[in-house]
Amino acid sequence: MRLGNPRVARSVRSLVTVSLVGGLVSVAAAPAALAQEQDEKVTLRVALTQEIDHLNPFMAILQSSTGIGRVAFDYLTRYSAKDQEPIEGLATDWKTSDDNLTWTFQIRDNAKWSDGEKLTAEDIAYTYNLIMEDETAATANGSFVSSFEEVTAPNDTTLVIKTRTPQATMLALDIPIVPEHVWSKLDKVDDPKMDQPPIVSSGPFTITEFRPKEFVRLEANKDYWDGAPEIDGLDFVFYDNADGAVSALQNGEVDLVNRLTPAQYETLEGEDNIAVNKAQGRRFNELLMNPGAATKDGEPIGDGHPALRDVRVRQAIAKAIDPQALAERVMSGYAEPGSSVIPPVFEDYYWEPTEDQRWKFDPAQANRELDAAGYERGPDGIRQMPNGTPLEFRLLGHKGRAFDEQSASFIVEWLKKIGIKVTQEIVQDDQVNEMSSAGEFDLMFSGWGVNPDPDYILGLHRCSARPNAAGHGGTTDSFFCDQEYDRLYARQLAEQDETKRQEIVKQMQERLYEQAPMVVLDYDNALEAYRSDKFADFNVQPQPTGVIMEQNGNWGYYQAKPGDGGAEGGMPTGAWIAIGAVAIVAVAGGGIALRKRGKSVDDRE
Repeated sequence: MRLGNPRVARSVRSLVTVSLVGGLVSVAAAPAALAQEQDEKVTLRVALTQEIDHLNPFMAILQSSTGIGRVAFDYLTRYSAKDQEPIEGLATDWKTSDDNLTWTFQIRDNAKWSDGEKLTAEDIAYTYNLIMEDETAATANGSFVSSFEEVTAPNDTTLVIKTRTPQATMLALDIPIVPEHVWSKLDKVDDPKMDQPPIVSSGPFTITEFRPKEFVRLEANKDYWDGAPEIDGLDFVFYDNADGAVSALQNGEVDLVNRLTPAQYETLEGEDNIAVNKAQGRRFNELLMNPGAATKDGEPIGDGHPALRDVRVRQAIAKAIDPQALAERVMSGYAEPGSSVIPPVFEDYYWEPTEDQRWKFDPAQANRELDAAGYERGPDGIRQMPNGTPLEFRLLGHKGRAFDEQSASFIVEWLKKIGIKVTQEIVQDDQVNEMSSAGEFDLMFSGWGVNPDPDYILGLHRCSARPNAAGHGGTTDSFFCDQEYDRLYARQLAEQDETKRQEIVKQMQERLYEQAPMVVLDYDNALEAYRSDKFADFNVQPQPTGVIMEQNGNWGYYQAKPGDGGAEGGMPTGAWIAIGAVAIVAVAGGGIALRKRGKSVDDRE
């Protein structure tokens, strides 16, 4: 799953209120308290700089939340650590009918819920049916079941899914499975109780404690069907910004940090007892342009500037922005210039514009196009719509997020050169969530993590991904709605020939690029660091030079190996990040970074 999700802002605020009313300890005190409480156990302490929107798996959008969900819940299938190909999860085997409309999965018989109840195929069927029948339950992952006709469990170890049309993503259903015996007793899916531990789940860790804006604590599931973790617990500790997280790593208050700035990465690279990891990432940063926010029924919402409904204005803005400069000057070369919503790490689906198609950085051409479109400059140099409305845009971004804060000044200056005035609104995550979900923005920094299968990220731009009037039932990226794009989406979902599907996926990216509801700014490298005196190995994804955190899975946390202490800082060699007397830095090619309201469901910033 983005940086933040507007439609979850009210829930975030309510969670914060709970912590204040309860008189919980301060954020600053949390790391020390955690350290004292965990002295006798091997606990991996992970720094987070993004708030938790929900622990409820049907509502969680932000990467921080979905990342925790990946270690707490199981899925029908998993992505392998080796190459991110689908492998066994709760399903041990599967087959499809000749017409590809009926899928039969064999479900393992040795999985249990954290309350001791047996996990069966009926729980999986219940989860999928709930998303199919309840619009609120579809908020995070509804796109995965959009073509489902019927889901049944003939017995405890058999799951049958019938679809209306063939579906290419049947081995990539990124949906956390929940216990029917717990959820069936609720009156509503978004019951606040489901954000409060203990939360019944079946993954390698169980959520046992949550203090909003402080930490989330998980305990190892010693009865996990795939083997118990080697560590006793996981603590995800919240920090206001990356500087605080890095300081905590240096002081030994946390063990693992990601989303480092280039300067932080280079500083930590030479420190004793700290190892760094750089990998080609699966994330991108983008500048959204509000093309006319509306509900899925087409009812206008928000207060986006009307000029941005004109594709000519959006295209001119794209030509006035220089992604290469951001990659070099903001990311110090630890990124590749962006173009489309699927990062180059997924080379089979990655689309890159031809030289003729590419929006070249050309302010002069952007000015000419705005002149031709009738947006004349006023006496102050600011362009106006034909009705006299000035092109004055608000730029929404996340406070404490270095990319937003540093890139904003570039955007302001670049657009000034084409007669557009931009005012920065760099605010807290919950404000970004509230404003963006309500369509109350003109321009906005966002981003997503992308799954190996592109369906989810592509689905964010469908008309049906927009929310209902209550703000539920969809996870849109920019409120983009285009009938041609929707037709292409339906074709790729049903296409069983992989080569043909790849071509359709590339056509979809081309359509997005031409319509410019966003400018993909860059693909960040994943920059991470950890305490090598406390942890010896982390399983990276993909192997051998992938990421520890923000995986398409939970391998980095689940298979973390405690160390003996005292090792020098270093970097990965082979499939694991192994620390020895001399560590060799293994670097993948240049790479990628958040989602708007933050996901695969996995991942919005």
